[in-house]
Amino acid sequence: MTQRFQLPIRVYVEDTDIGGIVYYANYLKYIERARTELIRTLGFDKPALFGNLQFVVHSVNIKYLQSAVLDDEIIATAELINVSKTSFTVSQTILRENDLLVDARVKIVCIRHDKKSPCAIPSDMLKKLQLASVSIEETN
Repeated sequence: MTQRFQLPIRVYVEDTDIGGIVYYANYLKYIERARTELIRTLGFDKPALFGNLQFVVHSVNIKYLQSAVLDDEIIATAELINVSKTSFTVSQTILRENDLLVDARVKIVCIRHDKKSPCAIPSDMLKKLQLASVSIEETN
């Protein structure tokens, strides 16, 4: 069963550039918040994940299609589209009503904090990620 998490966001002055449009890097903040909240809905919060494991961004593919502007109400979405033993990929969008503003794919890798090397996602989390994902890979 796939879960598409939606996070409502209001655009404030602090989010915009001198032209009154959202500064491009702020979209990364918005999608990170949605991704974090998606993981929280699966029963995992960031402090509980720390220990010797970290989940780090491996890569981001992002397309900026339209701009959000001051005072817009936008929605940041996050949907798990692929899960492997050591990583997962999230499809993310920023929407304003029916308009697609940003389309992104973010790959997250599980690493050991002490060695900074990839490692297996803990089995309880892996199972929940797989249940919420569109696709499951058999290999890394």
